[in-house]
Amino acid sequence: MLFSSIPFLYWFLPCVLLVYFLAPRRLKNTVLLLASLVFYGWGEPRYLLVMLASIVQGYAFGLLIGKLRGRPAAKACLAASVVLSFAALAYFKYADFFLANFNALTGLSVPLLRVALPVGISFYTFQIVSYLVDVYRGDVAAQRSFVDLAAYVAMFPQLIAGPIVRYSDVAAQLRTRTHSVSDAAYGARRFVLGLAKKILLANQLGALVSAFRTTKDGSVLYTWLYAVAFLLQIYYDFSGYSDMAIGLGRIFGFRFPENFNYPYIAASITEFWRRWHISLGSWFRDYLYIPLGGNRKGKGRQLFNILIVWLATGLWHGADWNFVLWGLWFAVLLLVEKLILLPVLQKRRGLGRCYVLLAVLLGFILFDASSVCDAWGTIRALFGGGGLPLASAEAVYQLRSCAVLLAAAAIGATPLPRRAFDALGKTHGGRAVLTVLEPVGLVGLLAVCTAYLVDGSFNPFLYFRF
Repeated sequence: MLFSSIPFLYWFLPCVLLVYFLAPRRLKNTVLLLASLVFYGWGEPRYLLVMLASIVQGYAFGLLIGKLRGRPAAKACLAASVVLSFAALAYFKYADFFLANFNALTGLSVPLLRVALPVGISFYTFQIVSYLVDVYRGDVAAQRSFVDLAAYVAMFPQLIAGPIVRYSDVAAQLRTRTHSVSDAAYGARRFVLGLAKKILLANQLGALVSAFRTTKDGSVLYTWLYAVAFLLQIYYDFSGYSDMAIGLGRIFGFRFPENFNYPYIAASITEFWRRWHISLGSWFRDYLYIPLGGNRKGKGRQLFNILIVWLATGLWHGADWNFVLWGLWFAVLLLVEKLILLPVLQKRRGLGRCYVLLAVLLGFILFDASSVCDAWGTIRALFGGGGLPLASAEAVYQLRSCAVLLAAAAIGATPLPRRAFDALGKTHGGRAVLTVLEPVGLVGLLAVCTAYLVDGSFNPFLYFRF
């Protein structure tokens, strides 16, 4: 089930909210857990068992680690749980990748498993692992209530695409949290704006991307249109979903961490990754980069640690060589910045922003490609390779048709709309106008989004495959 779907918006969510707010305080986590299991099992009920098994082992090992903290046995329990968690992830996500490469290297024909990837497994695996590590470190106490821990892991607002919420972020809120009209209003506003990002921007940009993939009228111009459209589509798709998750969390009394902070205005790749998928970057920093030694063991070891982290980041996103190269691409850029480039970029932020946009655009071509060869062909076409004409009739048509959409999406990816809104709210007349127009505008946005969902069938979600 997607947030951006009629069943979720007009059946599932209203029913859950009604039951949740009618339930007594002691049963709210139970209601949230049951709703999350229904949400997860809506499309693929068989994988409920996989998630529940992950939660059960995380719960059991968490209690053991908490009881044995300070003893060698605690580390053994942690290692066993981490191995189990990542073994399940490896089986579903990477088994066929390794088998295919094994066959290619050996000339054998070991049959592929062809198992489907359970939705959200990368996200809930990371949450369980971070919980266990934090219990081992003594940062949090082991959760004694299975319902509370399961509600944290399976919580439907953030289950599918994050943000990756650490147990420490919500531990106190699981026990006791407040609900208010102001929080609900903020959550609803954030959800509708995220929905609008997804439906009105990401989906429309995705239609342009889809048209490019099926065209027989390729050109340099069309390739650039595709690259820019995908750059914006993945931002609005993922950040829109994060906005919806944060908004839903606030309605239920939780404060989830922010996941995006205008990444396309960054002036370095280092800064970009502090602004893009913030929860994932901080997870790898705290649970892989720092345990490897971070920057505490000399420059050479720091650079090696960065390389390892980005190989892991690439593989986390997908089981294919283009994702490995995507991770290596950003690793190389980060290494060059650490060694040479960062002081220059900090002084020339305009130049830095152009460099970031080009580097990220090339990286996302790798990310979106069906293979490394496909990515290389697209990158060559950007710069006139492959014998393509500079323009084509279809490219010119798409440019004219999508110019307003691309311009609106480009402006929306900057802080300018936010600053204009805040500036208006600081004036007496502006506050009066916003008091009236903001709720009307949000209802209008919801109505328009609903109309698009009813009328159209094109509603992809890019991070479903991760």
